[in-house]
Parts: sequence; structure tokens; C-alpha cells
Amino acid sequence: QVQLVESGGGLVQAGDSLTLSCVASDGTVSTYVMGWFRQAPGKEREFVAAVSWDGGSRYYGDSVKGRFTISRNRADNTIDLRMTNLKPEDTAVYYCAAGKYFGPFHDFEYRGQGTQVTVSS
Repeated sequence: QVQLVESGGGLVQAGDSLTLSCVASDGTVSTYVMGWFRQAPGKEREFVAAVSWDGGSRYYGDSVKGRFTISRNRADNTIDLRMTNLKPEDTAVYYCAAGKYFGPFHDFEYRGQGTQVTVSS
């Protein structure tokens, strides 16, 4: 069973930057789509960003376009999410996911436990 472990969350101020990382326990995900979702208290889980297996295609949710950048390193089975110009509405638990195809969070074969990001105003 592949495990995904997120790191890099924390408490920051509005306008700050933060980078989240997700590492997979083995190379099974090397040919998978990988991405990030988030869930704020009282809200539904939201798509944030995804990257194709080769890193050649990247997708972003409308609320983060232009501010967040997803990257992938297949050599060490990691993806990063560089978040800039953070806003209080970015406050959420951020989840890493890996799957054969892009789709809703629950359709991804592997999902992490999440890391908290809190943005103060």
C-alpha cells in the first residue's frame, strides 16, 4: 500500500508564501496523476492543483490560478505546491493524492492524511 505524506503546513500571514511537499513511499505513483485538494471547516473538499505523470501538464483550481504552482520530481516520488500571496480563504487542510486518472478526490487510489495551512489576516 502506497503511503503519501504531506509536510510544510503552518501558520502564516496574508500575503506570505508557503511550500507544501508530498512524498510517496514508493515509485508505484511514478505513472500516476498527482495533485492537491483542500478542505476548509464547514466546506466541501476543493480541487487545488494536479500534475500529469510526466510533469508536462498542470491543472489548477480557479481560486488559486496565478498564485499556486505545482511541481513534480519523479526521481524521488515527490510533488510540491508553491503557494504565494496567501489569503485567509486559503486556510484549509491540504491533502495530497495520487491516481491513475484525474477525478474527484475520492477516486484517487492513494490519499494522504493532510497538512493544515492557516492564513491570518
